[in-house]
Amino acid sequence: MAVGEKITVSVIKADIGGWPGHSSVHPALMEKAKEILAAAKEEGILTDFYVTHCGDDLQLVMTHKKGVDSSEIHGLAWKAFEEGTKVAKELGLYGAGQDLLKDAFSGNIRGMGPGIAEMEITLRKSEPIVTFHMDKTEPGAFNLPIFRMFADPFNTAGLVIDPNMHMGFRFEVWDILEHKRVFLSTPEELYDLLALIGAKSRYVIKRVFPKEGHKIDKNEPVAVISTEKLYQIAGEYVGKDDPVAIVRAQSGLPALGEVLEPFAFPHLVSGWMRGSHNGPIMPVPLRHSNPTRFDGPPRVVALGWQINSEGKLIGPVDLFDDPAFEWARQKALEIADYMRRHGPFEPHRLPLEDMEYTTLPHVLEKLKDRFKSVE
Repeated sequence: MAVGEKITVSVIKADIGGWPGHSSVHPALMEKAKEILAAAKEEGILTDFYVTHCGDDLQLVMTHKKGVDSSEIHGLAWKAFEEGTKVAKELGLYGAGQDLLKDAFSGNIRGMGPGIAEMEITLRKSEPIVTFHMDKTEPGAFNLPIFRMFADPFNTAGLVIDPNMHMGFRFEVWDILEHKRVFLSTPEELYDLLALIGAKSRYVIKRVFPKEGHKIDKNEPVAVISTEKLYQIAGEYVGKDDPVAIVRAQSGLPALGEVLEPFAFPHLVSGWMRGSHNGPIMPVPLRHSNPTRFDGPPRVVALGWQINSEGKLIGPVDLFDDPAFEWARQKALEIADYMRRHGPFEPHRLPLEDMEYTTLPHVLEKLKDRFKSVE
């Protein structure tokens, strides 16, 4: 490979067994995944790969030349999760295979449980990317930080002082309830964009693209977020979506520090305990990505990579393993204390419309015949 050639970056994750409960991933599951992906790399299916975890989600980071939505790559990830599930069952891990919602792979992993973020890109002379991995929250948790990276001049100085960014970016927003999408350009449609993505449980940023005149092709994404909604697939609560994202950086895009800066503020996200509570997203190094307090608070890990001219993953650098984010972690714990004091009351507990696929409807069903008209 060389500069100017295409490479695909795929991040595919699944919860196939917690250790213990919903806290972490057992090393044996990661070893099984490494074994399967190493064999695929040997066969030339993958260019490179890295296996990690965030909380109880097994994470596969892969580069290859197969493009997005490749049945070969998705089938490989499914195999890794299936084989890992067998190990999880042998170990008696909690919720073994819970994100594998279908019995057999059918050509594409989308809609089958695991979360996917993929982008096919043309390699630049230097290609820095960040993969973000969240646990105990939903895809809308990326709305605020992605907006700030690519549309907020108070976060990203490049929007003001870099001529290569001055024209702004184009956002692809999905309505995950109606299964529709819309494209909005910033800065000219900034308020329209905010009107949608502020409702983070329904409207989520799926991709960000350059605009006409940028040195990166306008049809080539510079950020992509997983948008799979497990509860819509399963019909009942089987855990939050624990999203992942890929963001390209530098040279006409937000600098690395501008990509990370939004997480210096631990904004409120939905998820946490039983996927039913609001709480702060806490930026943590990988070693602290095992949520335990009330199964939380929600976590985000940032892994930094350079993709070389051969498509190899040079890294990762554990980017939140930095004392500069210590204040954000402390503030997140302070917010977690405040929210927890509400117990079962809103706004700590999610509003009823967001509780439809939890166990709460079973409680309401039990009581429905006891409700009488008020005269």
